[in-house]
Amino acid sequence: MPIRKTGSDRRNLTQARTAGHPAPQEFVMTTAVTRQTVAKPSIKLADEVWVATLMLHQRYPERPDFSIEEIVEFAGSAKELRFMGPLRPGFYVHVVQHCVANRAPNPGRYRMLFETSPGRRRLFRPGDGYHPQREGGKISPKPEEMPENWFGGLLAWYRGWCAKAAERAVDNDPLLALRGSGKDLWADEHADDYVRRLREGWE
Repeated sequence: MPIRKTGSDRRNLTQARTAGHPAPQEFVMTTAVTRQTVAKPSIKLADEVWVATLMLHQRYPERPDFSIEEIVEFAGSAKELRFMGPLRPGFYVHVVQHCVANRAPNPGRYRMLFETSPGRRRLFRPGDGYHPQREGGKISPKPEEMPENWFGGLLAWYRGWCAKAAERAVDNDPLLALRGSGKDLWADEHADDYVRRLREGWE
């Protein structure tokens, strides 16, 4: 905003010009307002699908899977995710197709979700079946691709969740459950003696 000149200022300026002296420099005051913008964290769409599904597993540990609609609805309303902005249009198709390990890639080759039955999903775990064209596809977000101080414990929780599922699978395997069941056969007899006794009278 220009400095307002008084009557005496104008007379001094006119006198200086008449006398041949350089006129005093006129200054114009300006103000600049700078706004500091804070960039919102952002993650890849497939990683957001993974995070949303994992959060559902955390909140409902007793449930083995979730419907596509449940995952999309949760992601659209979870404040931990919507801090990054509104749900992106491609989220739905990533839950339906792109992230699902046991579906043909079209075109995404992610292995982040597993289709337990039509319309239902859970997180993919190592050992799950997957479409051969998805070999080597991404299973979980990379730590360096996650926003700093965001979702820090999710990857550790996922590893623990997978380990517990593997333990349950071993406990429920009928063949592995037979391990050690015949140890009483040789409790009082060495295995070699047992075999030798069985062979007696073969000839």
